[in-house]
Amino acid sequence: MSRGLSTMLMAVILGGLGAYLYFFELPAERAKEQQETTQARLLLFDEATITGLAIRSSSGEVSLELDQDRRWHITAPIHAEANAQEVGALLRALVLGRISRTFEEESNKLASFGLEEPSIVVKVIASSEEETISLGDSGPLSSTLYAKRGSDNKVLLTNLAPKDFLNKTLTSFRDNNVLSFDQAQVERFRLTYQPNEFVLYRTTHEGKTTWRIRSPVEAPADQIEIKGLLVRLQDLNAIGFIDPGPRHDRLTKTFGTPNIQVTLRISGSDKVLKLFQPDPSSGEAFAVTQPDKPIYRISPLSLKDFTKDLFSLRDKRLLGLELEDMAILDVRTGESHYELVHQNTQWVLEDQPQAALNREELDLFISRVINLPAELSVPEGTSPLAAYGLDPPNVEFTARDRKGNRHRLALGKRVGGLVYATGEGLSGVYQARSDILDQIPARADLLKKSAKKDGATS
Repeated sequence: MSRGLSTMLMAVILGGLGAYLYFFELPAERAKEQQETTQARLLLFDEATITGLAIRSSSGEVSLELDQDRRWHITAPIHAEANAQEVGALLRALVLGRISRTFEEESNKLASFGLEEPSIVVKVIASSEEETISLGDSGPLSSTLYAKRGSDNKVLLTNLAPKDFLNKTLTSFRDNNVLSFDQAQVERFRLTYQPNEFVLYRTTHEGKTTWRIRSPVEAPADQIEIKGLLVRLQDLNAIGFIDPGPRHDRLTKTFGTPNIQVTLRISGSDKVLKLFQPDPSSGEAFAVTQPDKPIYRISPLSLKDFTKDLFSLRDKRLLGLELEDMAILDVRTGESHYELVHQNTQWVLEDQPQAALNREELDLFISRVINLPAELSVPEGTSPLAAYGLDPPNVEFTARDRKGNRHRLALGKRVGGLVYATGEGLSGVYQARSDILDQIPARADLLKKSAKKDGATS
């Protein structure tokens, strides 16, 4: 046989072998791998197709359905909104569940796997299909469970974690959020507890939204404090439910004036939350939103989150002026005096406008002056200002806004980590953090630091 013919024959054989592998062996191998991967999944439904669940355990059975808006609802043993986070966690655990071992020969010995009387049975409904999964004892590892599928009755060792399934009750699947609302939609906030009542409202100016106190005084509010209050309202969760019925009626009769009442104005209508603690020694507290809704059992510690005084709610910054409104800042200490002018978005020395300054440090210092908050209130009339080192003050900042209005912040005697202070933003004497006394640059330091910086770069 000639070399050319031999080479041609070898090429034909190799081509045929390649074609066989490509068209027969590889597809068969891929199909086998796909089948093994599919069989390794515990639940053969995609999460997006699941529309119903039924969870049966020693505490009873809970049925859930997904509505047209893809929100979960409890349909038995009561009708109520479901805890979407809790339902979602259970679904994800099922969908991500994998089988690590199959015990076909042992399926008649269910008791040894805790499956003769399963701890929990979950029926999953996906359109016209359904699957039942029974869960038994923990496997050899703490994060494993023995399970049995209704579709094949095989005993399976899975990677399901007991914490995701065991000890689940009706309360676990109920929406335990007491008051649902969108914080961005709240227009007004009324907080009432004897003998106090505070009214706050949201205002928008030049695209900036802020909270202000309307009653008992008209004043800027502490933005962080108010947003924190709203977050705590959103996070107020029930630890139990008393549904409408005889027990609900009996308990309602024990309620008098609410210990705390919160009223939120949202899109022209009010959402009202009433908090009660009829017997403080009992360790129980309750929340009510509407007469036909459940009475929510809550932690008594929650009541402390909403008993705020005026000092807590109002803006505690002592100077009382925003950076964008400031035109001039006069700084006086025992060793130094200078005046800064806000010119063309930058600060300059009033008598040396061309002098190069350390911008980063200067901006940080001015921010500290503007945002210095009061930490503690000093009772009115206890001592003359001189006793606090405020007459005359040891340090004085005098700012003027663009309309020429004067805002003064005075710092007096240092006591420990605090310094006595008075400011235009708050009436009275307060104590603020004393570290600002060590953060005031002298006039010479402003120029000296700038000169060093310029020398280093020249």
